[in-house]
Amino acid sequence: MRRSVSLAAYLAMSRHGAKTTPAAAPERARPTGELIWAHAVEPAHADALCQMAERLAAQRPGLHMLITTHRDEVSEQTKGKCILRAHLPEDSVPNAEAFLRHWTPDICLWAGGDLQPAFITCASEHDVPLYLIDAEERLLDKTIWRWLPDLPRALLDRFAMIFARNANTARFLRRLRVNDAEIEITGPFQEGALTLPYNESDHAELSNLLRGRPVWLAAMAQPQELDTVLQAHRDTNRLAHRALLVLVPDDPATGPDFKARLDAEGWRSITWSEGELPEETTQVILADTRGEMGLWYRIAPITFMGSSLLAGHWGRDPNEPAAHGSAILYGPNVRRYMSSYSRFAEAGAARIVRDRETLATAVQRLIPPDQSATMAHAAWDVASQSAGVTDKILDLVQDTLDVMGAK
Repeated sequence: MRRSVSLAAYLAMSRHGAKTTPAAAPERARPTGELIWAHAVEPAHADALCQMAERLAAQRPGLHMLITTHRDEVSEQTKGKCILRAHLPEDSVPNAEAFLRHWTPDICLWAGGDLQPAFITCASEHDVPLYLIDAEERLLDKTIWRWLPDLPRALLDRFAMIFARNANTARFLRRLRVNDAEIEITGPFQEGALTLPYNESDHAELSNLLRGRPVWLAAMAQPQELDTVLQAHRDTNRLAHRALLVLVPDDPATGPDFKARLDAEGWRSITWSEGELPEETTQVILADTRGEMGLWYRIAPITFMGSSLLAGHWGRDPNEPAAHGSAILYGPNVRRYMSSYSRFAEAGAARIVRDRETLATAVQRLIPPDQSATMAHAAWDVASQSAGVTDKILDLVQDTLDVMGAK
């Protein structure tokens, strides 16, 4: 390990400096079993790490991932029992030592950049394997490094492997004299597409029954969104009278209320949980069961992701429809998945809607198969970009934990 005068000076100052603010004690105990500490510099990193944590936990029961950030709002983004969220305290040796003594992580994934010298150095000295993933030049370059020229090299030396987002970042790392053998260009680390299971016989039967009909899906709809969705479907039916809506309540327990509303308004509907199949005159399928989204995303080439029109629900995961070849429509309240929706929108794979009129207009424009197919293809390209990167990181983590467990 290279010795660095700048790093030694930084650590001495952070150990005794008057500016250091002691961190509050963690509110919860360390869970038993394997613990990965993952630091997310940007919200997109946190999203991708959450998805990766759930995949790891499915393969390694009892594993947890602690995701730290510098952002104020983290609790609302927590999902999955295997995921813990916390603020990373101010960078100082006392804070880092207290953090590591409490959490005793088995491995550390540092995503993006914004390297914190005290935390990284202390983790290395505690023999925590360190990996820098999705390294990006704009997140690594700091003005202060120009005055402490040997500091970045000393910090980067602490990482066993560095996954660079692109060739420019790799060149930047080489200018800092990082060993070529420790750098791998992987592409961006982002949330990716995960296909959902489905019943093949149901899919074949529905595909045959609905052949030639325009079908769109309102997924994870809230009761307060029902009026907008049904009005948009009525507008769509005026131009495409054979159009079919697949309506999925966010909570299946609200299915009876949705059904009562459909009956009261005179919609010709069937209820999936009752074993009914659509006829030529059916206008709405009320899909009121759990665990069958893989079927509905495959059936519908257009998906409106509900829980997004009104504040307080924060949207639902757009990677799901993207993984199954469905164009994406969404409302303005997608706080939980904002980074993902932004990626899809920038690629022309998703379109925002705000009310009955904009939803109806978007559905009508996408009914021609070539229009929805263009958006769906763009969505798939975005969602699948990081699949290889995520798999590479998963393999690295699995191998490291296996080796540690064998000792």
